[in-house]
Amino acid sequence: MKRLVIGMTAHVDAGKTTLSEAMLYVSGVLRKLGRVDKRDSFLDTHAIERSRGITVFSKQAVMRLEDGEYTLLDTPGHSDFSAETERALSVLDCAVLVISGIDGVQSHTMTIWRLLKRYNIPVFVFVNKTDISLTGRDFLLAELKARLSDRITDFTPGEDKAPFFESLSDLDEDMMNSFLDSGEIPREEIAAAVSKRNVFPCYFGSALKLTGISELLEGLSAYTEEPHYSEDFGARIYKITTDNNIRLTHMKITGGSLRVRSEINGEKINGIRIYSGAKFTSAEEAFPGSLIAAAGLSKTSAGEGLGIEKNSFSPVLEPVLTYRLIISDGTDIHTMYKNMLLLEEEDPTLHVSFEPRSEEIRVSLMGTIQLEILTAVIKERFGTDVSFDRGSIAYKETISAPVVGIGHYEPLRHYAEVHLLMEPLPQGSGLEITSDCSEDILDRNWQRLVISNLRSKTHIGVLTGSPITDMRITLVTGRASLKHTEGGDFRQAALRAVRMGLRYAESVLLEPFYSFTLSVPRECTGRALNDLQQMGAEFSSPETEGENTIISGIAPVSEMADYHTDTAGYTKGKGRLLCEFKGYYPCHNAEEIIQSIGYDPDSDLDNTADSVFCAHGAGFGVKWNEVRNYAHLENGISFGKEEKAEEKTSYRPISSKPADDDELMAIFEMTYGRKNKDIPTRMRRSYEPPVSKSKPLPKGPEYLLVDGYNIIFSWDELKKAAAENLDLARSELIRLLCNYRGYKKCEVILVFDAYRVKGEHREIEKKDGISVIYTKEAETADMYIEKVSHELAKDFRVRVATSDGTEQVIILGNGAFRVSAAEFYEEIKAAEGEIQKIIDQNALTGRNTRGIKIIEKKG
Repeated sequence: MKRLVIGMTAHVDAGKTTLSEAMLYVSGVLRKLGRVDKRDSFLDTHAIERSRGITVFSKQAVMRLEDGEYTLLDTPGHSDFSAETERALSVLDCAVLVISGIDGVQSHTMTIWRLLKRYNIPVFVFVNKTDISLTGRDFLLAELKARLSDRITDFTPGEDKAPFFESLSDLDEDMMNSFLDSGEIPREEIAAAVSKRNVFPCYFGSALKLTGISELLEGLSAYTEEPHYSEDFGARIYKITTDNNIRLTHMKITGGSLRVRSEINGEKINGIRIYSGAKFTSAEEAFPGSLIAAAGLSKTSAGEGLGIEKNSFSPVLEPVLTYRLIISDGTDIHTMYKNMLLLEEEDPTLHVSFEPRSEEIRVSLMGTIQLEILTAVIKERFGTDVSFDRGSIAYKETISAPVVGIGHYEPLRHYAEVHLLMEPLPQGSGLEITSDCSEDILDRNWQRLVISNLRSKTHIGVLTGSPITDMRITLVTGRASLKHTEGGDFRQAALRAVRMGLRYAESVLLEPFYSFTLSVPRECTGRALNDLQQMGAEFSSPETEGENTIISGIAPVSEMADYHTDTAGYTKGKGRLLCEFKGYYPCHNAEEIIQSIGYDPDSDLDNTADSVFCAHGAGFGVKWNEVRNYAHLENGISFGKEEKAEEKTSYRPISSKPADDDELMAIFEMTYGRKNKDIPTRMRRSYEPPVSKSKPLPKGPEYLLVDGYNIIFSWDELKKAAAENLDLARSELIRLLCNYRGYKKCEVILVFDAYRVKGEHREIEKKDGISVIYTKEAETADMYIEKVSHELAKDFRVRVATSDGTEQVIILGNGAFRVSAAEFYEEIKAAEGEIQKIIDQNALTGRNTRGIKIIEKKG
């Protein structure tokens, strides 16, 4: 009998739970069809789920078809509970991805699709709500092919199956051979292609109206393959729950069988439950392909493999916010911490931590919905009223070059010394802990003790006290005493070795980044680009899609977390921002964050880097930077001076200081080659003078080119005005520049991206002596300024006001001078002050101003 686990996945409100209900009803499991909106659905069993109408916890139901037993595993659709979804993916044989026919592919749909690919899970697509969708089947299928995969194929063909077989033949070599031989493709070959993810069957219907459900069930029965299972016992744990104080380990049997009273890692199985909705049946034995809940195991954890199974991957999705738990009803903080650890067993991503000095409990969460659910769960489970403060970004730390940490613990009648090699790993690798120490030097049992103690603790960095990641810690040598060493001694030595290594290391602060896709109307492109630059985002060149501009890239979560609100505002609801967690990258404002957090590693006595040695019958402390002089062992590791940290890792510490002219010129020369001839005089101090005759100083007027939108969104006053009315901000900038020109007697050219001009011609306006340029369609302000500065710099002195880093490099190469937005702001304010002095002075003497035309501020 075929046994398969089928995962139900979707973006929230796509109708996933309704579809699960319909499949159970059509297959005969349910006699009455429940509904989410009526709070009587079969799989939303928890009171919180029914009250909110969303799935929070993964639930299973057993469904029997003609050829076997299928377990539906309904997973959460809200992004706040995506970690629960990811844990469930590790036990799936295939998945049904539900797409709303009204909303199409949404942000969390993309996240789920990438996770399904990572876990190599065959996928069936069901487009739901087609009865109320305004778009046709062909349009929806085209969107799926464009946004997800061109291997998604409509599996609801008409009577003429030739076109259907022909479309399949292009996706798999075996199917092509069969089609060329007979004009048909056997069911077994289609099932094999589905299992290899060479084709993704797509069905259309309405779960609420029960249309398309039978076709989906027939497809699942016909085009799925049961995986090969070993005869040796194996199981994969995907979650831990508690039912009436009974700890349950939920797992999928992947080999052999599991019987009641069997022993696993020294613990006996007391019972086996097979759940279907809120109810369960007890079983004496569980077979491969079954999802069960085993009682009696107290040391298991989600993601753990039993028997022949290895542990699961490190999760892709991680919380990016941390919250401080506030107890409202006087419950003891230590009791609350123990309760929170129980919840952490069920959801490992909570990362519960306790700060003894401040007696604070902190948890990591995905978002505000999860926070509200967690508050309700704590009240229900433990009867405690709690709240949480405002969330803060969950930072992490790593190192940029290898280092050796030494820990020594030798108070009287104790002894242990540990040497650890700490090396940086590529981004996203997590923390690896291993041993490369000979058993002739340190006994295996002591080595295991060191490794287990290192793995049992959340190690924090020395910059902000944030957890460390993307690092390998290797035990290279150690020493024990036959007479005095106890188990706790190696724990002390190992933890001190980690801290000592971090104090010596070149640490890098990491922050979470989003991968984003921003769609805005073309006239809002300039605003969007300036916003992204201000955020420290990295993005590709904008692309045009109809009347919209599409910008994709990565940006810090701290900067982009609330940007969807801004997007809706300045695009008048026409913009769309899709974000998903990308990973941890170097912090864009590391110095500012380190200073604001104010972590002092020397004051953190719970995570000390100092060691304890013994002399004359008494222990004495040794500071971390002197431990090498006192160590009893040599580790034989040295790092050559010629080895640069940059060659060891992809991380780069980020400086918040602006690049000076020499740095920018170096970047320009690496890109375009040395250009001594056109280097301005003030830039030549680090280069040999050219052999040819010096270029004469430019004569004539000075030109000032201003990148309009860059300045608007760099100055707080104008940025605030732009949020209300962009025309007002432009007018105010023009007024300021007119006054500046009148005082400085220079030629001012103000450049805006084409926000209102379509066609091949740019628009030029003269306003009170300054030139205002609106670039032509598909021409950015950067492009225009680079071109004009290159031409003008041949004969005139040219200055460019912008904070665009890339533009600054090109400007210097053209021979022009750069002025940052901040510097230019000071110049403008100084000019305004001087003008006001002249006005005040002339008002007293009765004389006219010296030819300066003053433009008064409106309002």
